[in-house]
Amino acid sequence: MPRKYLTPEEIRKISPREFLESQKEKKEPIYSSINTKCAHSLHYDWTGWGSEKLQFPDNTLDALKFCIPLWQKDGFKIKKCQFKADMIQILFEVKPEIPPVLLTQRVKGRLDNAFRKLANPFKFSRKVGFRSLGENTREIVNNYVMKQVGKSDYIDEKYKDFLNGFTLINENVDLSSPVVVAHGRYWYNLHLVIVADDRKNPITQRDNFVKIKNCTLKIADKKCFEIARLAVMPDHIHVALKGNPSVSPSETAFTFMNNLSYNLGYNHCWNDEVYVGTFSEYSIKKLF
Repeated sequence: MPRKYLTPEEIRKISPREFLESQKEKKEPIYSSINTKCAHSLHYDWTGWGSEKLQFPDNTLDALKFCIPLWQKDGFKIKKCQFKADMIQILFEVKPEIPPVLLTQRVKGRLDNAFRKLANPFKFSRKVGFRSLGENTREIVNNYVMKQVGKSDYIDEKYKDFLNGFTLINENVDLSSPVVVAHGRYWYNLHLVIVADDRKNPITQRDNFVKIKNCTLKIADKKCFEIARLAVMPDHIHVALKGNPSVSPSETAFTFMNNLSYNLGYNHCWNDEVYVGTFSEYSIKKLF
């Protein structure tokens, strides 16, 4: 996009310091959906209820069928569905750029519109339930991240001890509890794997391990992510976290990649492919 130039009137209204700041070129992010592949395994489960225990009408299945192609255009594909008299539960496979808040709003909105088109308006409860799901459970993902150093084939035990210092276990972050907002509850857990571009990059230098660990935690705090497990390895990073429902998996990954690159000297530190996956207390097979 072309740079915006201030008018004389705008310049007169700001201080000299603000003017200088406004003239600085903004650095573009290195990693984005344009140039970085987001390998993913992402499943969102949406649960809705009728307002004041209202029973769903007989044509609920017709409303669901009406919504399926529209949801697919939105970026989420229905995988499984079950509904009872008082609730609907739908499992979606989603694209990495879909934030949970968008999905919950769009699912409810599409269904509401479908019922009206079928001449049978239905009032949903204001609150919904959201849960990220995967083949792996929270316990499996947490253990996998914790055991990264033990799985490595490094011969030097002292080096392994060094790496263990950069494996974080934060018991204060409970991935089994939801993020509670005005319109519902979100169980939104993500597993990120960020890989170094090559072994000559800063991540492989011992002096940067502390910087990477501390910076990762600061990024999470600033963006309202909660890190439960972190493993900084010589050529990759594993993060198990509770996400911010308004931030998509891909944006979460790019946030870490870009900020870490900037703090390591604004180098192209990471591979142009990152992995993001969802997980929960339960596997997909157990919940459905």
